[in-house]
Amino acid sequence: MLRRRACHPFAGLRRRSSGRLLVAALLATVLPMTAVASAPKQVSVFVSVLPLATFAERIGGERVAVRAMVQPGHSPATYEPTPRQITALADADLYLRVGVPFEDAWMQRISATNPDMPVVDLRDGLTLRPQAAHTHDHGDGARHQQEGPRMDAHVWTSPRLVRQMAETIRAALTELDPAGAETYAANLAALDAALAALDAALQEQMGGLENRSFLVYHPAWGYFADAYGLSQVPIEYEGKEPGARRLTALIEQAQKNNARVILVQPQFDQRAAGQVARAIGGRVETVDPLSPDYFATLRRLAEILLDADASSAEPHQP
Repeated sequence: MLRRRACHPFAGLRRRSSGRLLVAALLATVLPMTAVASAPKQVSVFVSVLPLATFAERIGGERVAVRAMVQPGHSPATYEPTPRQITALADADLYLRVGVPFEDAWMQRISATNPDMPVVDLRDGLTLRPQAAHTHDHGDGARHQQEGPRMDAHVWTSPRLVRQMAETIRAALTELDPAGAETYAANLAALDAALAALDAALQEQMGGLENRSFLVYHPAWGYFADAYGLSQVPIEYEGKEPGARRLTALIEQAQKNNARVILVQPQFDQRAAGQVARAIGGRVETVDPLSPDYFATLRRLAEILLDADASSAEPHQP
């Protein structure tokens, strides 16, 4: 909870006839310290991945201090929190989770570090899509298999779902910091307007695509595809490199659809994607769904798909 502002230290002082210079000197030296002391304590928020940090910062503004668990260049599938992060979590006011795989392995320990810290699942109230079971190495030498199909955690790739998630973030911050309610509401309205404009632009751009499917290495763009009537075709299968038979099938499918681009993430090995790209006479494009620059990332993705669609209309020369 935030601390209440301290009463002004000069509220009860009586006027003194000893002169105004002394009062002026006291004001000059004490007021700066008073301003610092009365500043509200920031709400300490932890999130799983960087896009969520962007949303929380946009809504919370200067009233929040946001830190993401998964750092740039790391995969949410195999990430292990650092000792410094675990220590910082002990003093956190809020954790926003989204169901990325590392949270399945670490959430119980994260909560035990700070039992009083609320954990808000931003997937609550959203319509989730299934994702094939994945096998991941969590760094302890063992391979952990998800029993049955897990739900796709990449909900933030759809601006429409982010609009719902943003309201959940606003509500959580307001409950922790009622004094900031007006700030959070105003910031949410601005973010929601930006998301609505992005969604409208993407709807118009993606609506004109002739080729409604696209190749990806890791299936991170399912919610984006669902939002705009597209289909992602993953190269990775159950968290593993594809075998020769699957690679052959992917190449044949790509050739049939005149696919010319394969989307990859910087966190994953790109050799298999490069092999398919060479076979179809296409190219590999890196787009990071974990980038904190959310709006620029989705605009870049749209540009790549539009360019690939235009290229697919041209016959492939082997």
